[in-house]
Amino acid sequence: MSFPFYVSPEQMTQDKAEFARKGIARGKSLVTLEFDGGIAMVAENPLNLSKIGEIYDRISFAGVGKYSEFDRLRKMGVQYADVEGFRFSREDVRGKALANLFSQVIGDEFNRSIKPLEVEIVVAEVGDPQFVGHEKNAIYKVQFDGAIMDLQGYCVIGGSVENLQSHMERNFRADLPLGDALRLGREALQRAENGNPDLPPESLEVCLLERERRGRKFRRLSADELRGILGL
Repeated sequence: MSFPFYVSPEQMTQDKAEFARKGIARGKSLVTLEFDGGIAMVAENPLNLSKIGEIYDRISFAGVGKYSEFDRLRKMGVQYADVEGFRFSREDVRGKALANLFSQVIGDEFNRSIKPLEVEIVVAEVGDPQFVGHEKNAIYKVQFDGAIMDLQGYCVIGGSVENLQSHMERNFRADLPLGDALRLGREALQRAENGNPDLPPESLEVCLLERERRGRKFRRLSADELRGILGL
């Protein structure tokens, strides 16, 4: 009589976590940081596939890891936001609710499936003084196991996180002008072990959530716009 192969729950959890971390570390890094006019997302991305996208009026999404998996999450977020905005009002769609949704989906996949999602994501919401209780920016990080973090100032995901985190801790300050914020984001990404040590604007994907922008706050910068802002 043969006995089924047994793996303890603790070992299985460790193995799935290690598998997910390795998949995420192979991807290029991404930095999200606040500036004096809103929130900027800066990613090393030489490909045509976008890591960063708009979810709703004041909310953006960014992911690293396996593209097909985090893009599926992005589409899920867009659908959820559209339904909530239609059922209630556009002002009722919040970054926190979306981050909780992603946390639940990723966490369920980690706990129930043999293979976890190889993703790490960020949900950013720019503050708007029109809405009581939501005047400040919000940045949420959701990890491969569904753990969610509410961060202030900046967030780093992807490979070489420790190096990038140290650089941001040393150099980030509140209310940076846009140019300084983008330079800091580019400098941080250039320190990634699996990245390009001299990132040209063409290899960067940069998107902004601008507080003073009328209507939808999301804007994607072209390589020429980025080059002008950085003075390259």
